[in-house]
Amino acid sequence: MRRTGTTRRGALTATGAIAMGAVLAGCGSGGDDESSGSRGSARAGARTAADRSSADRAEASLRSAAAGVSASLFAGYEQVARDHPATAAGLAPLRDAVRAHLTALGKGGGSLGFVRTRPGTGDAAAAVRELAAAERRAAASHTEALLKAPPELARLLASVAAAASAHAYLLTELAKETRA
Repeated sequence: MRRTGTTRRGALTATGAIAMGAVLAGCGSGGDDESSGSRGSARAGARTAADRSSADRAEASLRSAAAGVSASLFAGYEQVARDHPATAAGLAPLRDAVRAHLTALGKGGGSLGFVRTRPGTGDAAAAVRELAAAERRAAASHTEALLKAPPELARLLASVAAAASAHAYLLTELAKETRA
């Protein structure tokens, strides 16, 4: 037989619906005074546009700095692969991931030729260890930048920083296997 009357589930559903209605009603009140007229709302709109413009400039600056770090890292991969061809196969997947990070950060491959790199070392293992150190520095830089970034960019920077940390570990292991 079916129960009649108020059940616990029904009471909770009704309470939730009432609470949700109250929240939505509170969100619907504009918060602007009607007495301030259109002049006040125009000022608020101008401030909002200026805030957005400032936030967009800050985000663009953070993106540019992060892309610069990744571009430098990519150039380091290119330099090591060029100076030590035996390491090219091991570095290729990591280099491709850094290239993907550059694309995600909004910097294509066209301007990568302008990044200056240090002269290569004579030892392949030392060069790979230097790349691992560069990945650690990149991870630290991206992690620091994500604290100032808006949510979407912060997620991207966190992902790139995590990848850089993983690359540092893999490069450290590759350096142990690389012949001097």
